[in-house]
Parts: sequence; structure tokens; C-alpha cells
Amino acid sequence: MTKGYIHSTESFGSVDGPGIRFLVFMQGCAMRCQYCHNPDTWRMALTQGTTSMVNEVSVMTAAEVLERAERYRSYWGTKGGITVSGGEALLQIDFLLELFAMAHERGINTCLDTSAQPFTRQEPFFTKFEKLMSVTDLVLLDIKHINDEKHRLLTHHTNENILDCARYLSSIAKPVWIRHVLVPGVTDQEADLVRLRQFIDSLENVERVEVLPYHTLGVFKWKQLGIPYQLENIPTPTQEQLAKARQILIK
Repeated sequence: MTKGYIHSTESFGSVDGPGIRFLVFMQGCAMRCQYCHNPDTWRMALTQGTTSMVNEVSVMTAAEVLERAERYRSYWGTKGGITVSGGEALLQIDFLLELFAMAHERGINTCLDTSAQPFTRQEPFFTKFEKLMSVTDLVLLDIKHINDEKHRLLTHHTNENILDCARYLSSIAKPVWIRHVLVPGVTDQEADLVRLRQFIDSLENVERVEVLPYHTLGVFKWKQLGIPYQLENIPTPTQEQLAKARQILIK
């Protein structure tokens, strides 16, 4: 039985998928987004049997996670369920596949919140991803930046495989919500937003587009970890900036 490295859980999530949801935040992420509010989820290396990171990490089986989640099942109603986020959950795809398969056996709605950075059509990942999608009800796909060069500056990674993931999800008609974090001066240029909208229009499976405002609530974690925060002087977006972006991205 595969075990997962769990950063934390929340019992009553209301913004990460439909209805009330039990949230599972996985440990580990390869991206280094400049505005990340959970840099304590980045590292996943193990040293002599202990986790090499600041936070306490739980090592759990899929059954143990579902046992914890189902304590709150009476609150989920007809739309709720579990959402697995991160870090980047796809880095632990074996555990995720086991968790979602078991959840579906129990009639639990499953939602994956991902930036899709690990996505590839190469094996053995792709076959596992295909199987994962068969037991995933909804994907929340976070597109950091539509421009590849700017995406590399923002995250230290290309967006080419991420956009390929979006195209694959469209080809199999997997329901997707697109998410885009609006950072003034970084991800809010009109030309980039229009290009992102054009990309979204090329997909046939997008049920919803969300523009999320950049915030600084996680800056203290960067300081605790001793990592320089590169967006120190970037303000949160104004209501006017959010409205403009939503006018472009949300139809």
C-alpha cells in the first residue's frame, strides 16, 4: 500500500471545487513560484528517515486519509467531496491514484488541484495519469502564465507541458476549472490575458475560469525559511485591476 507525504488537511474547504470539501495538501513541489504562499510545501527530501523541511509532515495511507475525511461526509451534501492540492499532488501520483480509486469506490467526489508541472506523455507517468483521470471528477488547473519566457522567470519551469496537459484534458472531455493568479506587473498584462483567453477558447472542457488576487499572507514563511522574497514591493491587485482581468478571461 502506497503512503503519501501530507503537508496538512482542512475539514471545510469552500473555494477549492464544488460544495464543501475536505482538503488534502500534499508535500513537495518542483516549481518555485515567486508569489508562492506555501514555500514550506516545496521540499520533500528524506534524510535518515526524517523529513528535511520546516513543517511536520504526516505519512499516511489512502485509507487513513479517507477515514479522516469521511468524518465530515455529512457536511458535503450532493456536490462536495475531497480535493487534493499541494505543493504539487502529481509528484505523488501513485498515492493519488490509490486515494482517488478508493474514494470512487466509496462514492466520494474527487477533485485535483494542480499546476500540472510534472505532466508528460512519456511513460510510465502518462499511463498512470490516464488511470488517475478515470477516477477524477474535476481538475482545477492553475495556469501561472501563458507566455513561456515569463512563466520560466516566474516559476523556474516551462509552461509547454502544462498547456499540453490542458489540451489532453480537453481531448478526453475532463471537466476543468482554469485558475490564474493576478499579480500586478507580473501576470496582469492585457496582451497576455488576451492570449490566455484565446488559449482557453481553444479548449472544449472548461467549465469555469477563476481570477485569484495575489496576496502576501505567506511572506512570513519565506522569512522563516530564510528565502529572499522577490515580490516584496508588489502590491495586491486593486478591484479595478481584478475587474479588468475578469472581463477579459471570464465570459
